[in-house]
Amino acid sequence: MKLEHLVSVSKDIIKLNQHPSGGYVASPLFSTYSYSWLRDGTFIANAMDRVGETKSAEQFYRWVHRVLKDKRPRLTGLLRKHENKEWIDRSEFLGTRYHLDGRDDHSEWGHFQLDGYGAWIWGLVEHIRMTGHTTLLEEFRESIEITVDYIMTFWHYPNFDCWEEYPDYVHPATLACLYGGLKALGELEGRQDLIEKADLIRHFIHTHAVHDGRFVKSIHCVNEVWQPALFGVDASLMWLALPFGVCEPTDPIMLRTVQAIEADLKHNGIQRYIEDRYYGGGEWLLLTAWYGWIQLELGNKDEAQRCLAWIASKADELGRLPEQVDDHLREAAVYKEWIEKHGEPAVPLLWSHAMFLVLSDRLN
Repeated sequence: MKLEHLVSVSKDIIKLNQHPSGGYVASPLFSTYSYSWLRDGTFIANAMDRVGETKSAEQFYRWVHRVLKDKRPRLTGLLRKHENKEWIDRSEFLGTRYHLDGRDDHSEWGHFQLDGYGAWIWGLVEHIRMTGHTTLLEEFRESIEITVDYIMTFWHYPNFDCWEEYPDYVHPATLACLYGGLKALGELEGRQDLIEKADLIRHFIHTHAVHDGRFVKSIHCVNEVWQPALFGVDASLMWLALPFGVCEPTDPIMLRTVQAIEADLKHNGIQRYIEDRYYGGGEWLLLTAWYGWIQLELGNKDEAQRCLAWIASKADELGRLPEQVDDHLREAAVYKEWIEKHGEPAVPLLWSHAMFLVLSDRLN
């Protein structure tokens, strides 16, 4: 399928799978992904903003506002427990994903995941900067302040990473989302407290999440000392440079991180991390788009174009992009087990289409 046509198809697939309430379903044909994630949805909305579909993006941010605006009593209870140093069960925190109509998800799947809360604030600010719709700040004030209070208090708590795994650790990619949200809102509104907290998070990452000259996948606190917990790289570490700006793509630490990603996780596409067993640990289209974006910023346009073409080559006859492909599996034997339990990997994955749109837009 030609790249130009796949751009049009990708926008149509995203719009067709946006609920009337504004939430984006992660994947319409994969039952496990029948929710709207704050994180996925924000990256999808940002992609739609970049390609001129600003109404779709605003619908999503309105959906987030409606989901969060009534969460103040719940947050007040969490803040009271935090202040009193009481135990908080993971199930008590705000959700990472919601039903498309805005209801909480009460499944057993882990919920405490902070990345989406930072991401949606960052995405909203980007939307306002692109559209000039500054009135949204006051219209969404209640949900914004609930999110800010939540992030400012719990940013350093161990929580699930962006892949819904490793809940006992703190993850630099998650911290990047929180940094990005606080920094963007703080600069837009001139709020020094948010800027200072963002700078604290950035300093925390550079102090505790760097080993051998590069960022690590996860950290934890042992005897009141923060240190690496998972020393390998995760492809989501690219978020620290793009789009959240914890560091520049040319920063020596990021360059070393990208080199490690290339050495450990790159074939034609990009895998998530070395120990990945989900569907055998295949190559993810959205991460390949991120890698192409990084390469473009580093001046390697040919590699960015190769990544875009590779992603496009994985579209099916209807132009639908999957979550991942099995060209180079880390655990080939496990792939069949996942197929037997859950069917084929998710297709279409709206986040894959979104990152294809981002890379395509950056190349044009």
